[in-house]
Amino acid sequence: MLIAFNKPFNVLCQFTDRSATPRRTLAEFGFPPRVYPAGRLDFDSEGLLLLTADGALAHRLTDPRCKRPKTYLVQVEGVPTASALARLRSGVELRDGVTRPARVRTLDAPPAWLWPREPPVRFRKTVPDAWLELVITEGRNRQVRRMTAAVGLPTLRLVRTQTAGLALDGLAPGAQRRVPEPPLA
Repeated sequence: MLIAFNKPFNVLCQFTDRSATPRRTLAEFGFPPRVYPAGRLDFDSEGLLLLTADGALAHRLTDPRCKRPKTYLVQVEGVPTASALARLRSGVELRDGVTRPARVRTLDAPPAWLWPREPPVRFRKTVPDAWLELVITEGRNRQVRRMTAAVGLPTLRLVRTQTAGLALDGLAPGAQRRVPEPPLA
């Protein structure tokens, strides 16, 4: 069994939270028993999260050696320059090493299907922002945020739209659906 879930903003990718200030968790979304996330999305990120009760499937979906593409919509602070985009495309030096090259393109606006975030991203008249579509093939901790920051474009909003050949496809925030297992080599 494989479940696609559109993880809302500020939801922890776990079923329990042991922090002093409790946060929202996956437990409130009515998943079947014994399913767990295959991979992670940060607390402050949104979008496609896969869950399964099959540990071998979870491993095949997330094994970094498989270099499975993950696609993100990224709202960044600033205007992307050709140089910044070239750095993302060639790999960015981070503290834990150089990233694999990313595929990146600028978007004129966020896609019409993208839901508003609650709470909304702070708007500042004097600071421009832009939208990127970024595809990476690794999954380091907070990687997209660190990559965009390293090229001078701090991330304001991050939404995963695709992973392991599966896409959100109209799934509303907080909604889930069973999906067929993707063909994995």
